[in-house]
Amino acid sequence: MSRRWSRTELAARIDHTLLDPAATRHDVLMACEIARRNRCATVCVNSNRVVEAREVLHGSGVGIAAVVGFPFGASHVDAKAREAALAVADGATEIDMVLDIGRLKDGQREPVRADIASVIVAAAGRPVKVILECARLTDDEKRTGCALAVDVGAAFVKTSTGYLGHGATVHDVTLIRAAVGPDLGVKASGGILYYEDAVAMLEAGATRLGMSHTQQVLDSIPS
Repeated sequence: MSRRWSRTELAARIDHTLLDPAATRHDVLMACEIARRNRCATVCVNSNRVVEAREVLHGSGVGIAAVVGFPFGASHVDAKAREAALAVADGATEIDMVLDIGRLKDGQREPVRADIASVIVAAAGRPVKVILECARLTDDEKRTGCALAVDVGAAFVKTSTGYLGHGATVHDVTLIRAAVGPDLGVKASGGILYYEDAVAMLEAGATRLGMSHTQQVLDSIPS
């Protein structure tokens, strides 16, 4: 039988997400209000919107996750590091970075390792989540990405951006959890629309959930 999650418990696992490049200031402030009202773990925004998120969330206990190298992971390694450093300076408390997907598929472990490590250094102690983009990877490539993330000190491995193929699946969350071990964070992101979806990801091993339908998910908790 599935564990019953309360609204408060579930909200504390959620990164309420707004990554639409066309999102306006009003959209960002509304997303922050949803995260604040529900006491989510963070609001996850594009790096150029961190300052506006900070205006709403300062003192609220809700963190600000900024994406880096999003959504394709194909930026120059120095550009990713600089983006992370600027996001932290603006007030980001966590960084969600897309690793170099193409080089991971090439089997170039050292450039991928350096890519992740540069962002971890730039984040200056803030937790870094490494996004794999599982829809574009084989299971062995996913395991390699996980191993590199663990090796350089990432705080989480994350399933997907939501831009390239499918979002989180139970298969991928289970695989990532097995690859990173029991202690590292695992973030399931994309396609979580209802309470049952969220619970399935948590039971598979996720410790954080990325979603844009936060209010819908919380409102769908059985009474």
